[in-house]
Amino acid sequence: MEIIKRFFQNPEESFFLFGPRGTGKSTWLNMQFKNALYIDLLSPELFRTYSARPERLVDLINGNPGKNPVIIDEIQKAPVLLDVVHQVLENKRGKMFILTGSSARKLKRTGIDLLAGRALLKTFHPFIASELGERFDMDESLQLGLLPLVLNSKNPEEVLNAYVSLYLREEVQSEGLVRSIGNFSRFLESISFSHAGILNTSEVARECQVGRKTVEGYISILEDLLLSFHLPVFTKKAKRHLIAHSKFYLFDAGVFRSLRPAGPLDNPHEIDGRALEGLVLQHLRAWNAYSLNRNQLFFWRTKAGTEVDFVVYGPDILLAIEVKNSKNVRIKDFKGLQAFKEDYPQAQALFLYRGKERLKKGEILCTPCDEFLKALLPGKPIEVF
Repeated sequence: MEIIKRFFQNPEESFFLFGPRGTGKSTWLNMQFKNALYIDLLSPELFRTYSARPERLVDLINGNPGKNPVIIDEIQKAPVLLDVVHQVLENKRGKMFILTGSSARKLKRTGIDLLAGRALLKTFHPFIASELGERFDMDESLQLGLLPLVLNSKNPEEVLNAYVSLYLREEVQSEGLVRSIGNFSRFLESISFSHAGILNTSEVARECQVGRKTVEGYISILEDLLLSFHLPVFTKKAKRHLIAHSKFYLFDAGVFRSLRPAGPLDNPHEIDGRALEGLVLQHLRAWNAYSLNRNQLFFWRTKAGTEVDFVVYGPDILLAIEVKNSKNVRIKDFKGLQAFKEDYPQAQALFLYRGKERLKKGEILCTPCDEFLKALLPGKPIEVF
């Protein structure tokens, strides 16, 4: 596949760029910055050099005054470099740094705070449909996901199946984040059943036969490796009793498919539905991140079980979205949206489905899911006519 233009915009000042492996961070940087001073900490030699003598970074910068920006790839490998980066930012006002990472674990409490706001925090995401244009295929995306590493390969299924193993080997095992890789592997399979669902850590712990605290630690590792995230409940000016627990999502539909075991007793339609819901949310997250995070994303669910999959809330938007893996529009599928509209009359309501027709049912717009995803453009509002 040819190089595809990404919607991520250069902030034109120093920034952290976080994103899971394989999302295309390095490719974008190499295209964007031809005159950069580049340090790849995945190189064992460079990792050893800068871990032992972080001050060598100053010598390198002084020896290459015409090179700008300074890109340090996988900064979490050597967080001691952040002290030097801070020093250079103080002394060399024209110098710009781009610090990339696929894990926030080591930087959570020290690195980002250390730079004291001198570097913005940005995120990089898998492809979205509007970046791919006519090359976007809904069915393929639900099976393989949208990681550039996977889609650009000759054997995408093999690469996808090896993707989690890459993290297990290079991030979890090498950093000593868990005592037992076997327990963590069982956890990954078990947690895949929670994708697009309410997270119950006690149930996951029983399934993989480890303690609840251990599961909570494993989930924290997934979040730090940017492989998963939580979606909170929308509670603003709530008029009903709402649940308190968040929903759990893996960051890519293909990664979910790779982790989720399937057998003759599984319902393929249900698995497809969870993959579809995750695909829509990963698009909304990327759209929001590339739109400077102007909005917040939630879901809505009452204690009685009435639910709306997504709520987009911001200065100029209150949008409720329901996603169904169905080619037909059924009135009973509107229950959650109608209840939300009763509580928030000013909200817009959008029903995404796998059909081909754009329909209006009362105050609810029914839109083909692939049409919605292709029209989602960063910096542009979501239009609901």
